[in-house]
Amino acid sequence: MIDTQDTSAPQHKQRSLKGLIADYSAIFAFLILFIVAVLLKGSIFLSVSNIMNILMNNSIIGIIALGMTLVIITAGIDLAVGSQMAATGLIAMTILNATQSIFLAILAAVFAGLVFGAITGGLISKFGVPAFIVTLGTMQIYRSVSEYYFDGGGVLASGKSASAFTAIANTKLFGVIPMPMIYWFALCIIISIIARRTAFGRHVYAIGSNKRASFLSTINVNRVLLLVYALSGILVALASIIEASRLGSMNSASSGSGYEMDAIAAVVIGGTSMAGGRGTILGTVFGTLTLGIINNLMNLLGVPSFLVGAIKGIIIIGALLIQRSVSKDES
Repeated sequence: MIDTQDTSAPQHKQRSLKGLIADYSAIFAFLILFIVAVLLKGSIFLSVSNIMNILMNNSIIGIIALGMTLVIITAGIDLAVGSQMAATGLIAMTILNATQSIFLAILAAVFAGLVFGAITGGLISKFGVPAFIVTLGTMQIYRSVSEYYFDGGGVLASGKSASAFTAIANTKLFGVIPMPMIYWFALCIIISIIARRTAFGRHVYAIGSNKRASFLSTINVNRVLLLVYALSGILVALASIIEASRLGSMNSASSGSGYEMDAIAAVVIGGTSMAGGRGTILGTVFGTLTLGIINNLMNLLGVPSFLVGAIKGIIIIGALLIQRSVSKDES
């Protein structure tokens, strides 16, 4: 007798389990690392000051990662965010010192971020240049021009508005909660709503899933891509303002250095597919927090800072392998 037993159900369950792990990989990773940190450094790790430091130190990367999430969902990449952050921050500081107007400084930085992002999006969408090549080039341009204009140095907040400007990031709500954390979480809510509750957000996911099909379905692909990179540029500018306020200065050579790698790592660890079409803002938040715990735990354990990058690399590769396994099963 021929065995006609249906074996699709177990396979479906296996795929569903892998999909569940992939979709919530950031939460799983966060919880595992959190438990490990508690076991190793208990009261020190769980102290209010330490938790607030983790949130404070990772809010800048968290904000940049929000824009990077949308970019990667479209199957793109932006390697220029670190250099762009330095450039927009330096613009803000220069305008602040020249006018003593915090409003004009913020406005100038946001406008510059919008223009930088729109240029990137335009080159990618209108001329079909690969995102990797475009952003690799703009990364070098922004950093080199900034270093040339400021002679490799930076700008320090000065004048009567300096104290008010530095208060933007150094004030604590109720004397405990750092304001950068509030800004980050507020932007998370806004970008999550844009991604999940608007036609623009649905188009972002559609383009990442199948760009040609999106074009044939009358989605204005070029416009959406331009807006994605422009929005990312605005978020980078906001991050630069918070960073400049927190430090009271910006440096053309070091500010934002390596931030692009941390932002990409946070997004990938958060479960966003590098192939596009899949990802969540919540995942990116947990991805950012996971990186924060890694950095904090390595510091508490006295591990040399040189090894932190290696650990991040291992985690990124692991996240990509999980994504690849899930994609194979679904195909």
